[in-house]
Amino acid sequence: MQNINTLQQLFNQYLLDNHIDKEPKALYEPFNYIMNIGGKRMRPVMALLACYLFEEEVEKALPVALSVEVFHNFSLVHDDIMDEAPLRRGQATVHSKYGLNSGILSGDVMLIFAYDYLRHSPRQQAIAQLYQTLSEVAIQVCEGQQYDIDFEQRDDVRLEEYLQMIEMKTAALLAGSLKMGAIAAGADPEDQKHLSEFGRLTGIAFQIQDDFLDTFGDPQKVGKRVGGDIVQNKKTCLIIKALELATPEVRERLLHLYAQQTGNEQEKVATVTNIFVELGIPEFLRNLRNDYQKRAYQHLEQVNAPKEKKDILFGLAESLLVREL
Repeated sequence: MQNINTLQQLFNQYLLDNHIDKEPKALYEPFNYIMNIGGKRMRPVMALLACYLFEEEVEKALPVALSVEVFHNFSLVHDDIMDEAPLRRGQATVHSKYGLNSGILSGDVMLIFAYDYLRHSPRQQAIAQLYQTLSEVAIQVCEGQQYDIDFEQRDDVRLEEYLQMIEMKTAALLAGSLKMGAIAAGADPEDQKHLSEFGRLTGIAFQIQDDFLDTFGDPQKVGKRVGGDIVQNKKTCLIIKALELATPEVRERLLHLYAQQTGNEQEKVATVTNIFVELGIPEFLRNLRNDYQKRAYQHLEQVNAPKEKKDILFGLAESLLVREL
């Protein structure tokens, strides 16, 4: 019986075995750098678990696992450039360390390698479907990123729009990782569909939770200061729903606070947080997250695979969707 730690070790060894040692170093060194500065390896592990539901030899999904992890890191490299972010996982971002041009170009080559790894899938007859699935995911991720950029300039973003954006930007790759792992194992289309839906809904629930914890989480457990999204005026579930529920006076106050670029950050976080509490935002988000989580598990239950194997995937989702909301 496989477990999460074993699958992580299996993937990390495969990643090591596929270390790129080529010229020019200025192109491939940033590639190797971002791939080796940590991360939960959540997407490759999900791909391996999806394969394991139908196939004991999880090694058959290692090319898929590497593909989705390289794609994920490619998207982070380019996201960091767009966000002008100096740090990723506590380390310098690729463009900060190697320069903007190297960041763009190394990201480009990572995307190409993400496709190239798929041709090593043992199920050669599935390669066309794997390519198609990755392409669909890639398009959604790009669309989601553009919506996220567009939302920065708007004060009228509706919650439905925001949820669609995180479905594309965050959840699509989780869904695709599970579907591609199932494809690598030869699972039937219905099971592929249920696993994809499980990943999509879990991804949305995860982002809702992440938004919540940024404001209401325990900084010791979350690992970052509380209220960072408020300080940065980021549009998340909390502020979008608050603007929908607020009276005209409170709405104007929130918009004024979110327009501030300077000032007392601690006071701003405290004021906005109190407004969120008065509007019932914490309870609303708990219910919203739990609804997505419940629907996700309903799809996992319908997958035609042994319960003890599905329980491992269930456990992984539970570990991501902590019960602190």
